[in-house]
Amino acid sequence: MRIDIETTPLRDLLVIRHEVYQDHRGFFVEVFRQDLLAEAGLPTTFLQMNHSSSTRGVVRGLHFQWQPAMAKMMRVTRGRVFLVA
Repeated sequence: MRIDIETTPLRDLLVIRHEVYQDHRGFFVEVFRQDLLAEAGLPTTFLQMNHSSSTRGVVRGLHFQWQPAMAKMMRVTRGRVFLVA
């Protein structure tokens, strides 16, 4: 499988697009591949993973922190997201 990594005007803020395989049965996506992330220079160790669902119009915070530094990964499975960084 393949991932495409898109840079943004903000340093260290990336958009990762995963290849999706679809057929008449549905779809399949590899959401984590340690080797591909490492090859791209991205973190491969995640100490915590959360999943939430929000109704339309809900605002959620993805908090930034320095000590200890923590990478954040946000995954949108359906709909759209407006991310402010």
